[in-house]
Amino acid sequence: MATPRLDVKPIDTQSSFRTQAYHALKQAITSVNIYAQPHEIRLDERQLSQDLGVSRTPIREAMTLLEQEGFVKTLPRRGIFVVRKTKREIIEMIEVWAALESLAARLITLHAGDAEIAALRHLFDEFQGEGHSPEGHLDEYSDANIRFHQSIIRMSGNQCIADMTENLFIHVRAIRQMTIGQDNRAARSIVDHFKIIEALERRETELAEKLARQHTLDLARHVEKHCNFLS
Repeated sequence: MATPRLDVKPIDTQSSFRTQAYHALKQAITSVNIYAQPHEIRLDERQLSQDLGVSRTPIREAMTLLEQEGFVKTLPRRGIFVVRKTKREIIEMIEVWAALESLAARLITLHAGDAEIAALRHLFDEFQGEGHSPEGHLDEYSDANIRFHQSIIRMSGNQCIADMTENLFIHVRAIRQMTIGQDNRAARSIVDHFKIIEALERRETELAEKLARQHTLDLARHVEKHCNFLS
């Protein structure tokens, strides 16, 4: 079986090599589905050096920063690997996300513009009508689902919430992608989303907060019950 590789792009050599390598690697790591395969993703310094077009020194420096942030880990005599969380850690991260996203929903009802809130509906335009159910287009719906949750965080206008969810995102996104096709979750998900949007549009602060929190806590319960692939 071929070893998974990150999709990294050559960096701009006019900027700091370490900084550019850090951002390129972080972008690649947060874009990969780290739970899509049973084995860990090992990062090859030599290959990354070739892919990025820089020496291995800024790669190592970038790896140090990423390890401090919890994105990668160094295993003696084995190498550097993208961090995978245990089932209990994943559930705890989802619970934290639920708290932060519910607060984001509250802030949206207080501060976001009507047009910005209404735009949330358009994320799901292609899943309306006969023959366009989420279950029939799971990959596309999964992407729309991720964009919805990212939009809720962004629309809160609170940078602290955005910063706190950043390091959770790689894991929560991957779990959302893996579970969206299980136990009729896609169909239930889009119903939940529209209920949240309606509460936001009506500026029903307490209800929007409650619905956003419950929607994500339902994911935590699903992981607890069904995700036996996690250690």
